[in-house]
Amino acid sequence: MTLVATLIANPARPAITDAVLAEARRVLRTEHQPRILHGEAAAELLVPGEAEAAPEFTEALRAALAGEPIDVAVLAHDQHRRKRLFLADMDSTMIEQECIDELADMVGLKPQVAEITERAMRGEIAFEPALRERVSLLKGLSVDIIDGLIRDAIRLTPGGRTLVATMRAHGAVTCLVSGGFTLFTGPIGATLGFDETRANRLAVADGHLTGAVEEPIVGAEAKRATVLELRERLSLSPADTLAVGDGANDLPMLAEAGLGVAFRAKPKVAKAARVRIEHGDLTALLYLQGFAAAEFAA
Repeated sequence: MTLVATLIANPARPAITDAVLAEARRVLRTEHQPRILHGEAAAELLVPGEAEAAPEFTEALRAALAGEPIDVAVLAHDQHRRKRLFLADMDSTMIEQECIDELADMVGLKPQVAEITERAMRGEIAFEPALRERVSLLKGLSVDIIDGLIRDAIRLTPGGRTLVATMRAHGAVTCLVSGGFTLFTGPIGATLGFDETRANRLAVADGHLTGAVEEPIVGAEAKRATVLELRERLSLSPADTLAVGDGANDLPMLAEAGLGVAFRAKPKVAKAARVRIEHGDLTALLYLQGFAAAEFAA
């Protein structure tokens, strides 16, 4: 088997110099010349070796390039490299904010709610009761504020639109699956171009939040179930699936996917995921699949 090592920097801070590539070739003990995917922002190297050696190569490369703002991953180079199903978390992944924290800001409770959110995403407290607790604090908030909140406070993570558009252009099905709320995933998913979305429903009466979230809650197991459901519907193998997220409630989804990526994730998630992206933007997920920047969809 042949492996492929991918080196990724943030396009805004390119760092993959000739010296970096030479060091990578030395550490990986490969004679193959690098394939440049995007200037000094992404490159890959073929590495002779079996799949079992990929984690060891990855760690060796991380150690050698520890002082550089570069993400690395060593994966199998096979027919499943380009994925046919893509699932993504929304908050702090496809967007840069946590929507529930921004809602709480409208009632002056952002610090309290954000602290609970952070603990839940780190896996320090259970997701479902933490969600119910936070939603209860939003009782009475008008749903009319949400369009303005999405417009003024929510920022798409760089590279997200390109990631979704490119995967769809190459035949992949895309799903935004969030522990957040349909009031956000609907418009944000449409803006990003996802085929479908899954999220929690906030209970509403007379145009205002009641402080309750409808059951069943979309938490960790629901995210994992979505991977299984879509994979079965599309008759795909685990190797054909890609998932990305940042919080503890994403771990079962990442583990179920053939390639699970922790994106600027909490420590527990970064440690558990097969691949972690800390420096690159969301186009990193395309480079991991062997796409060059020239192949990206507009």
